[in-house]
Amino acid sequence: MQQLDERLRACYTELSPQEQRVASFIMDHFDDLVSYNSAELARLSGVSKATVSRLFRHLGYERFKDMRDELRTLRQSGMPLTGDRDAVQGNTLLARHYKQEMANLTQWVNALNADQFAEVITAMQTAKRIVIVGLRNSAPVALHLRQQLLQSRGNVSLMPQPGQTLAEELVDLGEQDLVIVVAFRRRPRVIRPLLEALQNQQVPVVVLSEPQATGLKTRCRWHIAAPLDSVSAFDSYSSAMSLVNLLANALLHNTLSEGRQRIHRIADLYQSLDELEQR
Repeated sequence: MQQLDERLRACYTELSPQEQRVASFIMDHFDDLVSYNSAELARLSGVSKATVSRLFRHLGYERFKDMRDELRTLRQSGMPLTGDRDAVQGNTLLARHYKQEMANLTQWVNALNADQFAEVITAMQTAKRIVIVGLRNSAPVALHLRQQLLQSRGNVSLMPQPGQTLAEELVDLGEQDLVIVVAFRRRPRVIRPLLEALQNQQVPVVVLSEPQATGLKTRCRWHIAAPLDSVSAFDSYSSAMSLVNLLANALLHNTLSEGRQRIHRIADLYQSLDELEQR
C-alpha cells in the first residue's frame, strides 16, 4: 500500500490547480501534517475547505481525519513518514538495525511506570547530593547522566574516581542522598554487594539496567529498565541514552526557574573561560 506522499506524487498531474496547491503544501510540510485540521490546511494552502475534502477523497480517504489517524499510527510505530523509506525496509542490516532500535525505544517507554518515574525525579530534585555509579559498559551512560544532571543542579558526582575503591566514597552516604547505579550487562560482581551496602545504610537507590536484570529489583528502591537488544554482537545503548535524556529533562522541568538560572550561569562561565566554540 502506497503512503500518502507517494500517492500525492503519483496523481499530482491529475489534480486540479487548486488541489495541486494543497498537494504541494502537504509535501513541503509533511512532518507537520498531523498537527493540522482540514480548516487550517485549507487556510495555509490558500484554498477552500471543500477543495481539501475533494483532494483527500481523490486519495481514497472518506475524511481528512482518516488520513491524519493513519499518519499518527505510522509515526507511533517509528516508520519514517518521508525521505529514504526504502533504506529502513526489507531485510538489510540497516533495516533490521532500525527496526530493533525502534522496538527497544517502544519497549522501555511503554514499560515505564509513571508514578515510579515521578518519585525518581522528586528524589533527584530533593537529594542533598546525587552519586552515580557506572562500571564497564555502563560507565559512558553514567558519565553522560552526570553531565546532564549538572546542568540543572549541583552536587552530582561519579563513584568511584579513577584508581580509587568504593568504600571511601560510600561511607558518608545516608538517607538524604541519592545513588543512581547504572548496571547494564555484563555487570562487575561488585554491583550486588554495593547495592546491599547501600540498603544497609538506608540510602535511596535507583538502578538502571536491562529488563532481564530482575534480581536487582529487590536491592533498590526504584528500578528502571531499558533494553539493549541488537541485531549484531554488540549491545545497543540508544534506549539507555534516551532514558538519560528523559531523566535530565524531567528534572529540569521540575526545577525550571532554578535550573534556567544555573544554565545561564554555566553559559556565562563558558564564555568567560573561552571553553567552547561560539558556532
